[in-house]
This record gives sequence, C-alpha cells and structure tokens, in this order.
Amino acid sequence: MDWTDRHCRFFLRLISARTLLYTEMITAQAILRGDRQKLLGYDQAEHPVALQLGGSDPALLAEAAKIGEEFGYDEINLNCGCPSDRVQSGRFGACLMLEPELVREGLAAMRAAVKVPVTVKHRIGVDEVDSYEALQRFVAVVGESGVTSFSVHARKAWLSGLSPKENREIPPLSYPTVARLKADFPEYEFILNGGVRTLDAAAEHLKAVDGVMIGRAAYETPYILAEADRLIFDDASSAVPSRREIIKKFMVYVQAERDKGTYLRHMTRHILGLFNGAPRARSWRRILTEGAVQDTAGVEVIERALDALPASALDWRAGEPLPERLSA
Repeated sequence: MDWTDRHCRFFLRLISARTLLYTEMITAQAILRGDRQKLLGYDQAEHPVALQLGGSDPALLAEAAKIGEEFGYDEINLNCGCPSDRVQSGRFGACLMLEPELVREGLAAMRAAVKVPVTVKHRIGVDEVDSYEALQRFVAVVGESGVTSFSVHARKAWLSGLSPKENREIPPLSYPTVARLKADFPEYEFILNGGVRTLDAAAEHLKAVDGVMIGRAAYETPYILAEADRLIFDDASSAVPSRREIIKKFMVYVQAERDKGTYLRHMTRHILGLFNGAPRARSWRRILTEGAVQDTAGVEVIERALDALPASALDWRAGEPLPERLSA
C-alpha cells in the first residue's frame, strides 16, 4: 500500500516485460464507492498486472472483482496477509486467516463473478495460531473455493505489538514451511514471498515452489529485475536494458503525465533506487528528491540527475562484466 501505484508499475515494466506486477491493496468498498478511474486506472503497458483486493464481504468482493475484470486486470488477488491496524479494523488482511470459511466464501463469490484467475495471498500464521496444522487447514478450506494459486509470505503476522514494518522484518522467515505446503498440496500453485532480494535466491526457491514474489527488494533496488525475463522466464531473446535506456523511456511517460497535471514527485519517488550500489547514487537521489519538491518541476530535474552520474553506471547492463569504475 502506497508503493506500487500506477507510476511505479509503469517504471518496473520498463525493466522486465514478463514479471507479473501487483497493484496496491485496494478495498472492495473503495472501488464500489470511490473514483474508480483514479483507483484502478493504469497504462496498458503494465500488463500482465493483477488487482489486489482487500475485504471480507463476499458480495462486495465479487462486485469489486467484476469491476476489476472490466478494467482489464489479468488477475484478481485477495489479500489475507496485510497486518496493519487499518486492515484489522476493516476485517480484512491477515486477520482473515482466522476465518478460513469466510475466505472460502469470498473467493468462491469472486470466481463466480469473473473469468480471469482469482488468487489469494496470506501468511504462514497469525498471532498464536501458527501451527503447521492450522496453516494446512487454512489452505485446505480455502482451496474448496476453487482457487488454486496461493502466494505465501513465509512469516507469521502479529496483529498486536508489531507495526506493519516490523511485521515484515521481525517474525522469522520459514521457507521450508512454504515448500512443505507445496509437497502436501501438489495440485496447487504456491508462490513464495518474504525476504527474497536477488534473482539467484529466487531461482533457488523455484526448485521447491512454483513462483517467487519480490516486494521490498524490487522497490529498493529495482534494477535486480533487469535479467528476470532471461534468467527466470527463460526468454533468451529478451534484451537486458541499461539504466539509461530505462530512464529515457520513463521520461517520455513523465512528460505525458506532467502534461496531464501529475506532479513530478509522485513519479520520481519510485526511481530513487535505480542506481543503488552505483557510483554517485547519492547524488542521483538528492537531485531528484530536492528538485521534485516544486509543483512546477518537470523532466529537466531527471536530466540534471542523469548528468550527475558516470556513463559507466548509465550504460552498463546487468549480466555484463562490471566496468572498472563500477566494480571499484
């Protein structure tokens, strides 16, 4: 939430053509009552893209899923993993793991309303309900809805005592638990989530599960996705973009959005990590952060930030030997 908005997703799509992108979690009620174009609008270049819903009322979820399908989303996902206080008070997110029958009803209603795939995202446990047997029952009950794809954050959630940020870091990861689910439910697809920071790590996990979801690392160091099409999706014909190529294409998008009145800062906040680990990355972040403050700021701010970077950082492509100035 508040991270993978449409600007972020367009940017990430410039790095990887094949990776499935997810929206922020949007509540079913917001979709039914709010500005749907603002909440659900996206660029066609983002495909494949999944809409992630929050909610617990089967009828509302079904209606929101149908609207998402009409907008053209490739998948509708129900979030049963978010631990924030706002989520708990609305009876959705991780607290739904304590009500698997309700989740089953919601997903069944969503599946009946749409033709696109319906999936679910959840944790491996909640509070003291963290035994493997409880998790196994959750998957078995939810599977009765007809949903066959489970994205599993390999941490339990503490609904009291930990902030959402702490819930992404403090509960220990248990990758073997997700692998065990795959072994016990071979008919289902399991996507592992939590703490995966490199494509090499993702490839290792794919020996035991069907997919890997990368969140924070893809946002903080987005260029790690540059080789995803080739290494993960086995697309040998896929060209690995340089960071200069990515930004030049993004600048075209930025200009089009500025012409519509979108503030620069709403877009550049998503590209701050593109050069993390490269020389003068701090200058890149500083120029973008300071320069985008003004409402009138435009693509010239990005140009200035690019000028602060060495050509070796701009033109090096993932998978190539590191230039001496980058490896030093």
